[in-house]
Amino acid sequence: MDSRIGKLTVIASVSALVLIVLLVVGYNRIAARGQKTSYEGTQQVMNPPTASDGQVGDDLSAFLSDDSFFDKEPEFHMVEPVEGRTALSLIVTSVQKDLRVRIVDGTGEPVAGESFYVQLDTGSEYKDLDRDGIVYIGDLAAGEVEVSLKPIKGYETPKEPVRVNVKEQVEYVPIDDIMLLIKTEDEVNALLEDTETNLAALESTEPEISTMLETKPHTKAGIDVSKWQKEIDWEKVKLAGVDFAIIRAGYRGSSTGALVEDPYFKANMAGAKAAGIETGVYFFTQAVNEVEAVEEASMVVALLSEYDPEFPVFIDTEGAGGNGRADGLEKEMRTRVCDAF
Repeated sequence: MDSRIGKLTVIASVSALVLIVLLVVGYNRIAARGQKTSYEGTQQVMNPPTASDGQVGDDLSAFLSDDSFFDKEPEFHMVEPVEGRTALSLIVTSVQKDLRVRIVDGTGEPVAGESFYVQLDTGSEYKDLDRDGIVYIGDLAAGEVEVSLKPIKGYETPKEPVRVNVKEQVEYVPIDDIMLLIKTEDEVNALLEDTETNLAALESTEPEISTMLETKPHTKAGIDVSKWQKEIDWEKVKLAGVDFAIIRAGYRGSSTGALVEDPYFKANMAGAKAAGIETGVYFFTQAVNEVEAVEEASMVVALLSEYDPEFPVFIDTEGAGGNGRADGLEKEMRTRVCDAF
């Protein structure tokens, strides 16, 4: 009798222990499931929030559902096309106290050839004068505004305005849509816009260096080139002892302020690389403020997206014979332009 009781007692104790283990394991699994994050639903947190270690709660991805954590992306209202009419949408961005409004089609490309009218909730109205599908609005007060597109024959326009924040200060980061502003020389009057033509030689008391100089040990010989050298035999340049070339990526027009790519930029970058010559780039600035400097730098960043130059990016700030839009800049503003770039 005592032996049977002893055996039953042992069995009962083991069973109780196994049950406790199963309960603990089961609870932990339930808790673990509850703490897994789902980006399609909501997260369950088993433990109450604590701030003793600087962390509130166990949800390490809570910021994803916090609307104030990230800067708001520009709104983009897709418009359903109507038979026989092209659907238009607005994409609006701001750099500093301004707005750049793009009127785009279903592919996201600006619609050219039409005289679009853009309205702000302040009552102001602006026309796409050059009919390129882009309207620039400057000298605005910082803060939120609503932008709408006036109805135009043959198109389906957005029914709801786009809300956008006009920025108070320029941010020193590349402008995403800068490629829309870059022009080729076929689109501008290059004789009026490109005033860099060997002006350094005219302004300097010393003659411009045009022949190879003797280099010292542990030094490299380099040249700077642009469209003014036209087509270059880069193999011949390499044989002449040139180690690197600083190639002009583009310039801002001295007359209209247009951003223009140097017509030989791509050919020069490819030719120098093929010849084993290291490269850097420079940009001929005519910026008159920090916003334009950031535009110019953004253009260079965009043009260099396909390249990996070994040398730096340079800003070329100089006079344009008295005809450049930036020739009259005060020293303080010219310094700010260079710093912003």
